Formats: sequence, structure tokens, C-alpha cells
Amino acid sequence: MAKKSFVLRIDESTFKLLEKWASDEFRSVNGQIEYLLNENLLSSGRKKKEVAKDESKKEK
Repeated sequence: MAKKSFVLRIDESTFKLLEKWASDEFRSVNGQIEYLLNENLLSSGRKKKEVAKDESKKEK
């Protein structure tokens, strides 16, 4: 999967909170933002949960 680069302007206090949260979960800030976006896309139904390739082969 290719990744798209873009500039994100974010409030400094929000960034510091994200930085701490990311550190607590052993992620980079970028990884934490991507994780949070992905979780919210899944929970809102806007993204379907992906099935691992080897799991889909087991079902066939």
C-alpha cells in the first residue's frame, strides 16, 4: 500500500497529547494518528475490515 504525504497543522497542546499517547503505546506520532484514523473509519462503517490473505485461503 502506497502512503500519501501531506502537511498537518495541529494545535501544539493536541500534538503533545498525541505524542505522549503514541509513546505510551510504543508508536510514532504518525503511526498513532494513522491508527486512530483507521479505528474510527472501521467503527463508523466507512471502511471494511480487511481479511488477511492466509485467512481468506482457509475459508475456501
